[in-house]
Amino acid sequence: MSPFVFLATLFLSVPVAIVLCVTAIWYIWESGNTILYDSFAQKMFGGLENYGLLAIPLFMLTGELMNEGGMTRRLIALARVFVGGFRGGLAYINLLANMFMAAIIGSATAQIAVMSRAIVPAMEDEGYERGFATATTAAGGLLAPVIPPSMMFVIFGVLAQIPIGEMFIAGILPGLILAASFALVIALIGWTQQFPKGEWMTPGQALRALAAATPALLIPVAIIGGILFGIATPTESAAVASFVAFVVGWLVYGDLDPRHLGQMFIRTAANASMILFMIAAASVFGWVIIYEELPQKLAALITTLTANPFLFLLIVNAALLLVGMVIDGIAAIILITPILLPIATGSYDISPYQFGVVVCLNLVLGLLTPPVGIGLYIASSMSGATPGSILRSLWPFLIAVALVLVLLSYAPVLSTYLIG
Repeated sequence: MSPFVFLATLFLSVPVAIVLCVTAIWYIWESGNTILYDSFAQKMFGGLENYGLLAIPLFMLTGELMNEGGMTRRLIALARVFVGGFRGGLAYINLLANMFMAAIIGSATAQIAVMSRAIVPAMEDEGYERGFATATTAAGGLLAPVIPPSMMFVIFGVLAQIPIGEMFIAGILPGLILAASFALVIALIGWTQQFPKGEWMTPGQALRALAAATPALLIPVAIIGGILFGIATPTESAAVASFVAFVVGWLVYGDLDPRHLGQMFIRTAANASMILFMIAAASVFGWVIIYEELPQKLAALITTLTANPFLFLLIVNAALLLVGMVIDGIAAIILITPILLPIATGSYDISPYQFGVVVCLNLVLGLLTPPVGIGLYIASSMSGATPGSILRSLWPFLIAVALVLVLLSYAPVLSTYLIG
């Protein structure tokens, strides 16, 4: 009966956190072991007793401070220095700026919202079709869950009980490969559609753009450098990044008004609380999974189909593409990690880092695919392009992501090489 309750509430669009709690409560009632009710709340709070979870609100706050502090437009200007002169220069600027933003924000939806407002109008002014400009921006948002820092990596690391810093490092090469595949897509489309040729900045303009963006670049340096060199944990790096974003936006750029901090704290708390509530609910949902021996039963089924780790990951990819279409990526990662990770590591000897990178990239595709596709609709509302026009220009990027997923599934070294 518990699986029926789970599926029924899920398809009735009940919030995922409530679905997890209701399913766990129903299971306890159905099992007759009512003593578990006494420890229900304790189990929920226990799910949040992880130092690494502090990184989630801190990374969200960094994104708010960066947005308010005027760093986005300076990073876009910096991207123009490196790729602005190529044919289709603004499309490359869009992609490179998204890479810079991915190393700061860590949230695909936030990145899509910010970049759609910032760069789509500029691309339209230079003759790009609005649907393509928005599609490029939305695709660039897919870099956020892979290039560190990543909120999905934080959540996966907590659920998988692996070091979050190493999970971040595992995403560096896959993030660069994904960005290179998007650049190739832009080059092929630009060649066939004859995009307008960009103009290179003069040396003086380039130096001014570089000088203006240098303080903003301290933020990804503080985050990634602190983790790579073992100076700080991801949570400490997120705290340092928030402080740097505040100081740069207020004292260096002068765009950040300290009087607006209260509103930013409230927005950050509201957004972070939704994610943390889902994680707390997932810890009690773990009871159902453990008592029903779901991973063991699923492992027995899948291992009868294949003993090949690559084929197993292809099966997982196909299933998760469907899951991501109807369930939010963060909710999905909370649901499927306790079920599939033990199978991947126990039955197929797959590295948890490779599995985490593949799963997180796969599930974030759901942001851009109907019927849920929240990222698609955010991009549409921010840019004014219709979802249909965005999808018509988006499909080459989605094919590129699918090919990268196959490559990452086949070659574990791409996710584990930098970890050592």
